[in-house]
Amino acid sequence: MRKIEHIGIAVHDIDVAEATYTKLFGKGPYKREVVEDQGVITSFFKCGPNKIELIAPLGEDSVLHGYFKKHRSGLHHMALAVYDIQAEIDRLVKEGFLPVSQSITQGADNRRIFFFHPKSTEGVLLELCELAG
Repeated sequence: MRKIEHIGIAVHDIDVAEATYTKLFGKGPYKREVVEDQGVITSFFKCGPNKIELIAPLGEDSVLHGYFKKHRSGLHHMALAVYDIQAEIDRLVKEGFLPVSQSITQGADNRRIFFFHPKSTEGVLLELCELAG
């Protein structure tokens, strides 16, 4: 693991959330991106060396709909940056961490991502996010 890549916050309305976090940080997001594979729209803010990702559903097939059936807006996941995502997946599975799915998918910035279930990470959805190079 290289670093915490970002903290993801699930929101119902990306525009309302962007306005709130723009007031909080004193500046707007540095980018907004639709992630078709996940059915979400994301908005990224910088806070010092850290990044905050706001993530909102795009439609009925969004990965967030199951989340919102059980939870309100709030902390959704912690993303960790890795150089070799498959090696980290293999290592964590061997250590007993439970994958959410069996396949690596595309996330924001066209990065390869993979999730581990909160049941195996003390209640926090864990995202691995592969860095280039």
